[in-house]
Amino acid sequence: MFSTVQFENGFFNANIPLLRRKHSAFEIEDLPGLWRIHWQLGNTTVVSTFYTRIDQACLLWGIISSIIFITAQFLPLDWRVQALLWSGLTLLGTVAMISLSQRWKTVEPLNQIVAAWVLLMVGGLVLTDLSVFLSWGQVLAKLCPLWLGLNALGYFYTGLKMRSRAFFLIGLGQLLGVAALPYLESWQFLATGVFMGLSSILMAELQWDSGGVCANHALTDQV
Repeated sequence: MFSTVQFENGFFNANIPLLRRKHSAFEIEDLPGLWRIHWQLGNTTVVSTFYTRIDQACLLWGIISSIIFITAQFLPLDWRVQALLWSGLTLLGTVAMISLSQRWKTVEPLNQIVAAWVLLMVGGLVLTDLSVFLSWGQVLAKLCPLWLGLNALGYFYTGLKMRSRAFFLIGLGQLLGVAALPYLESWQFLATGVFMGLSSILMAELQWDSGGVCANHALTDQV
């Protein structure tokens, strides 16, 4: 049996802030896999935040994206060596994301979102590797817009399923990144790493709309 996350009436809930800062590590009740980080010096709170499994997946992909594209920008590694390294890293990230989402496999729409991201990442990886090993020059020349475009599709799909304005906004940001690439000339890999990495990390660091799925108490027994 599949369970479904319930949303407010209306596609978007305008009463929920688009994005907001996490005020405290203790503003959310315990959820499976939740990380709490609270650092206090005397009466001064230095850091107080939390990371749900969704946040952890966003952090993971933000770090992986940054490593792959920034390394491609600055290190003169052979394309085939990079393809092997980054394929392994991407597959490890995909396995980790699936592992983090095990408790969502019967929860709609979270299971559909995870499946869509897996499909996008594996599809992008296959296209990238084929372009490298089969010398598809036209695809190689478009790797940065390819991955930003795949990211945009993933964010739009997530925004649709989660009824989240924030994810739609991040998806638009990815498309703006695609439009900006021709003006960045030799810095396209760095720009792509920054666009993809910061977008994903931003979604992990902040709370977004869609009924607060990051802190949805109704999911406590399901997620």
